[in-house]
Amino acid sequence: MFWHSVKKSNPVCLVCAPLSSRVINAGKSSLNEDQACCEVVVVRKRPGDSTTPIKTPTAKRRSSLPNGEGLGLKENSADSESLVFYYWALFDGHAGSGAAVAASKLLQHHIVEHLQSVIEVLRNHAVLPPTIFGEESNHHMTPGIHRATLTRAASLRGAAGAPSSPCTPPPQRFFTEKKIQHDSLVMGAMENAFKEMDAQIEREKQVYNITGGCTALCVVYLLGKLYVGNAGDSRAIIIRDGKVIPMSTEFTPESERQRLQFLGFMQPHLLGGEFTHLEFPRRVQRKEVGKRMLYRDFTMNGWAYKTIEDEDLRFPLVYGEGKKARVMATIGVTRGLGDHDLKVHDSNIYIKPFLSCCPEVTVYNLNQYEHGADDVLVMGTDGLWDVLSNKEVNESVSTFLANCDPDDLYRYTMAAQDLVMRARGVLKDRGWRITNERLGSGDDISCYIIPLMYGNRQP
Repeated sequence: MFWHSVKKSNPVCLVCAPLSSRVINAGKSSLNEDQACCEVVVVRKRPGDSTTPIKTPTAKRRSSLPNGEGLGLKENSADSESLVFYYWALFDGHAGSGAAVAASKLLQHHIVEHLQSVIEVLRNHAVLPPTIFGEESNHHMTPGIHRATLTRAASLRGAAGAPSSPCTPPPQRFFTEKKIQHDSLVMGAMENAFKEMDAQIEREKQVYNITGGCTALCVVYLLGKLYVGNAGDSRAIIIRDGKVIPMSTEFTPESERQRLQFLGFMQPHLLGGEFTHLEFPRRVQRKEVGKRMLYRDFTMNGWAYKTIEDEDLRFPLVYGEGKKARVMATIGVTRGLGDHDLKVHDSNIYIKPFLSCCPEVTVYNLNQYEHGADDVLVMGTDGLWDVLSNKEVNESVSTFLANCDPDDLYRYTMAAQDLVMRARGVLKDRGWRITNERLGSGDDISCYIIPLMYGNRQP
């Protein structure tokens, strides 16, 4: 892979052939706040780890400079007790690139740590994950066995852990037990990794200069499946047979209005006496106190009328529409990493309590489909999707790839560069313009184009 560091007039290219291609350009600032990562990672079982529980003190918290234990970058370094996964990630920074840089270097290490603890469970496809780690999974047991020979009292005693004869078969329980799939363990590892990454940024801000915050979109390819984790307003789609399959949801003040309003309702002290959790079609004026005005709260998707009171004169917690929607008139995304010091302008009201670092994880099974050379996963920051729809991206990528030699490994690099050029537009008298004289993107633009056909060739 290689880098070229240039300004907006020339995109930055990173080639990861044949796995993927990424193109970045700086839009609104002299420095690009977008960061990215692409790695082949080997997860090894920790020395001494076993499915048999060992009563030892909890391991020390990992340092800020990971020693790489359990993580490798050479695909051929894996062994029979290891797992290999491919990792791609985009981080869209704001108010500085510090959080985005930190996450691009460390998030995959947190994912590895959580996968290490369940590596033996993930490798055993024959049975579902056991409810109690280290015990044999009992999900294959057929309900009803032994029930005729056990009384209800005996079964309940067994469920409570009462002693029994070594020859007595384990009693059947009268309550159901969820069957957890292997996918859920990978999803949980990614979700916990995001939370730990956010906590690490908060902790190390006391020592290092980690500025701002960032959205995070990452993809893990493991055991024949793609796991797409998103916290923020970036987006991932799959283009298969010329059709679009959405793989993520954008988290904005509008899409998470009800969650934000509910938090403001339950913990009004977070509003600092300056904001109201209610939403109105526009700002309420003092002369309208006592009149009936349209509103909605966290329980509503529709609208109703209420009598305006003095408290309704406060600024709405969620205000604006589309890309202009803001939380506390400050930030336009509701999930991501960092932003621990972010406050409302000229106040002591922290915004972080309303921001979530938890990602939504979506799973796509590559083994269920045959993928051709033009079937790809497209990841992009909001600088791309603000000006191009899913349909336009699909048409752009599909048309470009169809005109390339299927054996050309750089076709994905060129497709990514072409996609960024379309979003950036052409400089004219009235600024940067794209198709139909629409404004080009004024934000940083980053994207990955990842071919899916190689996934079908993995063991």
